[in-house]
Amino acid sequence: MNCRLLVLLYLLPALFAGGTARCQQASADSSSPFHLTRTIGQDIVDFSVDNLGNIYVLSKDNRLKKLGAQGDSLAVFNDVRRYGQIASIDVTNPLKILVYYREFATIIELDRYLNIINTIDLRKLNILQAKAVGLAYDNNVWVFDELDAVLKRIGDDGSLVDKSSDFRQLFDSVPDPTIIRDQAGFVYLYDPAKGVYIFDHYGTLKTHLDLRGWLDFDVIEKNLLGRDDRNFFRYQPGTLNMQEEPIPAAYAGAIRIHITPSIIYVLKKTGLEIYSRK
Repeated sequence: MNCRLLVLLYLLPALFAGGTARCQQASADSSSPFHLTRTIGQDIVDFSVDNLGNIYVLSKDNRLKKLGAQGDSLAVFNDVRRYGQIASIDVTNPLKILVYYREFATIIELDRYLNIINTIDLRKLNILQAKAVGLAYDNNVWVFDELDAVLKRIGDDGSLVDKSSDFRQLFDSVPDPTIIRDQAGFVYLYDPAKGVYIFDHYGTLKTHLDLRGWLDFDVIEKNLLGRDDRNFFRYQPGTLNMQEEPIPAAYAGAIRIHITPSIIYVLKKTGLEIYSRK
């Protein structure tokens, strides 16, 4: 792993500053600063990691489990049949986890023990099609209403807190976002076919970036992160600095990859592989 890739993996700006020195040391010790420490399960179809290092794994039978950083079981969400298949999980706030059931347009909010603390039925707001939801900065919920073509902020009581302008008035071709991230004062909508749309918290469009076809899109400290089948990408809006690096061969065949400064999580058909920094 070369120095530029190590810089890519160290996502926070403070860690980037010392990337060169760390890379030289890592090169002296080993060809890679990360090594496979363990593999979890064989029936995992999706996963998320919160800012405390807890891992949330979704199994083929639609069961959601919370594991500690060392892989120990902490909680299980067993109410898996009421609303159908889980479409997405948002663990931005470990104390308020969003579980979205797209088929029933329903969001379940869980506490840290994976107990239900609230249910939001989007159909009561006449939101019948919503591909993407995400936790808002104020612990409300962002929802992109596909039929109205509007980004909406929904309260825990199911009320409409705020909304953007009609996207059909903003764009010639309406975005179809699959991911919503609220980070560092902005809301990021990612449409793999059209790129990234960045809004402020009032629903005003700030910019559109033509970053198409990314997998595992995420935002950390205003850095946009993603990949395709061959390369990692990192880009900071407002700059010309697009970093692109080959994905290591060990991660080949990954269904999902999640990168943190000290751990890389790689989901494959054989299980969730966890690579820790040596």
